[in-house]
Amino acid sequence: MINVLIIEDEIPARRKLKRFLQELEISINTLTEIDSVSSAIDFLNKNKVDVIFSDIELLDGNAFDIYAKVSIDCPIIFTTAYDQFWMNAFESNGIEYLLKPFSKDRFEKAWNKFLLLSNSSQKDDELLTNITKLIQQNLVEKTYKKRFSITTNKGVYFLDSHQIAYFEASEGVIFAHDNLGSKHLLTETTIKDIENQVDPLNFFRINRSELIQKEYVEKIERYSKNSIAIKLKGYHTILKTSQNSTSQFKNWIEK
Repeated sequence: MINVLIIEDEIPARRKLKRFLQELEISINTLTEIDSVSSAIDFLNKNKVDVIFSDIELLDGNAFDIYAKVSIDCPIIFTTAYDQFWMNAFESNGIEYLLKPFSKDRFEKAWNKFLLLSNSSQKDDELLTNITKLIQQNLVEKTYKKRFSITTNKGVYFLDSHQIAYFEASEGVIFAHDNLGSKHLLTETTIKDIENQVDPLNFFRINRSELIQKEYVEKIERYSKNSIAIKLKGYHTILKTSQNSTSQFKNWIEK
């Protein structure tokens, strides 16, 4: 019996993982499903786990905060829409890095990697080399959306990603604000849908409802102790980072 912990804040993603686990030809015990940093720390301080499936962006912060505060002696398979964290994964017992949306075939390769390493006597440096190669292959497979379709009563037109200064979720709908100051209604249902489709090197989600493009950041300054004010080119509105995103934003904006 293999004891599995799922750390994931998206219900559809949890269901997908559980379905893939149930279809494995091996006895699996999913101990629990956790959606926050604080709950994960509490659970891992009290329980032993064989393998962890972990998202990175959680309800109350970054999953790496968990592994910085809790001593983990089991492998972690990271499941995320962000490709910029793969080096951090190496420092947190990561053995695989599944970029969303991942297929069942990719999941099974990750699982087989876990089984292999669980029974392996390979040296640490050899393991690291193999993991690095595998993650780099995964990153090559990731492609990003180049344009978005805008549906109107007069037809459909297209907005290129490089024209978008920021995305905004407002009252249940998503808008794209372009470099000319115009606002476009998108068909995507959530800001997270957009986040999963655009290049994380160019776009960053600064809070629950806004996703900005680096190219259009004109000025940043301290707004409060744990928040940054952002001025975008061509816009008078000042956007602000959330407390949980501020540290990551500082790293992202300088890359």
